[in-house]
Amino acid sequence: MVVAAIFTGLAGALGAVVFRLMIRSVQAGAWGGIEGLQEMFSAGVLAEPEDPIEAARELAWGWKIAVPALGGLLVGPLVYFFAREARGHGVPEVMKAVALRGGVIRGRIVAIKALASSLSIGTGGSVGREGPIVQIGSAFGSSLGQLMGLNTMGIRTLVGCGAAAGISATFNAPIAGAIFAAEIIVGHFAVTQFTPIVISSVVATVASRFFLGNYPAFQVPEFQIVSPFELLPYLATGVLAGLVAVAFIRTLSFTEVAFERLRIPEYLKAAVGGAMVGVIGLQLPQVFGVGYTTISLALAGTLSAVTMAALVFTKIVATSVTIGSGGSGGVFAPSLFLGAMLGGVVGTLVNQYFPGATASSGAYALVTMGAVVAATTHAPISAIIIIFELTQTIDIIPALMSACVVSSLVSQLLSRDSIYTSKLRRQGIDLEESADPNVLKSLYVRDVIDEQPEVISESANFQAILDLVVQSDHAQYFVQNDQGKLLGAISLSEVRRLIYEQEALRHLVVAGDLVDTRHPSVTADNDLAVVMQIFSGTRLDEIAVVDAVDSASLLGTVSEKDIVEASQNEQLRRDLAGGFSSSMTAVGRGKTVDLGDGFWLREILAPAYMFGRSLAELAIRERTGVQVVLVRGRRSDDGGKVRVVGALDQFEEGETLIVAGTLEGLNELERPR
Repeated sequence: MVVAAIFTGLAGALGAVVFRLMIRSVQAGAWGGIEGLQEMFSAGVLAEPEDPIEAARELAWGWKIAVPALGGLLVGPLVYFFAREARGHGVPEVMKAVALRGGVIRGRIVAIKALASSLSIGTGGSVGREGPIVQIGSAFGSSLGQLMGLNTMGIRTLVGCGAAAGISATFNAPIAGAIFAAEIIVGHFAVTQFTPIVISSVVATVASRFFLGNYPAFQVPEFQIVSPFELLPYLATGVLAGLVAVAFIRTLSFTEVAFERLRIPEYLKAAVGGAMVGVIGLQLPQVFGVGYTTISLALAGTLSAVTMAALVFTKIVATSVTIGSGGSGGVFAPSLFLGAMLGGVVGTLVNQYFPGATASSGAYALVTMGAVVAATTHAPISAIIIIFELTQTIDIIPALMSACVVSSLVSQLLSRDSIYTSKLRRQGIDLEESADPNVLKSLYVRDVIDEQPEVISESANFQAILDLVVQSDHAQYFVQNDQGKLLGAISLSEVRRLIYEQEALRHLVVAGDLVDTRHPSVTADNDLAVVMQIFSGTRLDEIAVVDAVDSASLLGTVSEKDIVEASQNEQLRRDLAGGFSSSMTAVGRGKTVDLGDGFWLREILAPAYMFGRSLAELAIRERTGVQVVLVRGRRSDDGGKVRVVGALDQFEEGETLIVAGTLEGLNELERPR
């Protein structure tokens, strides 16, 4: 693993360098033509590519629209026909591969993602290069792990190594790269996985410094906290950063859904998005490209508050349109951009009214960069360390930590998902649920409720109770009054205690005298993990299910035996349609299991061409020879239940299919149409 981590780190560094060169070449040619390429070679091909702001200002308005539109026209078909997972910002696809596919990522992503993202960024797409380099490095790590024949845990670790290497080499930030990979990609800091990630991050940083030099990503003036009271405006900035981050997350999600519904060929949508970005750039060319030049100006305090305020809104729209339409690029740099602009506005206003007690606007821009990143990613630790390493400024750390924590809290209160997981949830993927081994948390009382409990009136005498005990196989008997309201329950153990005195008690004792009014109850919406905890703390084997509004209204009962049976059934379903038992050997892409005699079983997300169409319309078996075995619904709709699909049942976005057939047939089924 150490050797593999070293190779992955070297590959990540090389990928970052080549990727930068590709962006710089496309950008120089797209905005400057032959003269632009000549200037690039005279200035040094590995120099940091500047955003095409000045070049765009010198072009006619038609070219400002045509250049990003042409970039989208090239990116759309490239992604659609060769690697559709290269669309978008990349990190969600890596997270999904780690969580659901054992870290398996197709090797072709390395080339397709690099080319598609360099075209998007170089022609003015409003995206960053960090997400693509994470996916590129992760794809290399995954391919190396598969080549070495590593198990699932080993492949996932090398995916994290590739992500760490990409971040480290891009930002010259080894600590941030390792923390980002562990916190967001892998999901934990276990020593066996964190050690190779750190090694890969360090190797990538050293290698990138050899090619690019040892410089922070941003040159910033020296900042410090002028007054202890200045923490208050920094905390307020954190609140605003959280709100802007939520607006960014929701706008991006809305735009992606809107372009999915747009009825034009999929491979042309990126061109439409590029033209829309070009229109925005007519007045504010700062939205073109990664945005580092504009961020540096905000840190230096040379931008007006009006311009920065306008850029907060237009950058959200431009980035959402670029990614939502099918462009390829990251959201990390746009998050930094939004933070710098928002912080610059706040800092300008605060410094205007309290000039002697507050730092310059650049200090607020720096802190808010981290706060917006923390809020969009829901990863405050990574954000704090990344900003520190990007700027190598330590004096601002207390303010940075305060703002990042507050912005994360605000974002998580208003948005359950981060900018990375919101896309996955629309596909029906809940990473938290996928990682939870307790199957009972995905099952609910309503799934196992017995709607015919043993009920007895509170006025029934002891003889009636004995008759019920003899005739019933239940151990709990629920007592109701004349109005049908639940009073409690009588346990079989209580009846046994009195059975030897039945002659004396037959006409003296009624059900109301024996009822236990402290008998626990649950509602139909409680998950079975909660119910099982109640059973473990009592000697009961059956509990009342009551209405959520009226706790005296008995709906049915839930028994411990039924919960155990439901748990076993759900685990069996997960083995078949969810995780595929770890004892099976996963090969190829995704989850593919060799059934023998040339037939394979595979789990796939329903392709876009299936949406809204039935099994009969699609003629899958006739066309590909593939049999659809089971379908798992979207978790957001029905908890991800498994069903057998009928000929007239229509497929929906986010559903997961379990299909069986030859490799040729399976590949044909997944091929876009």
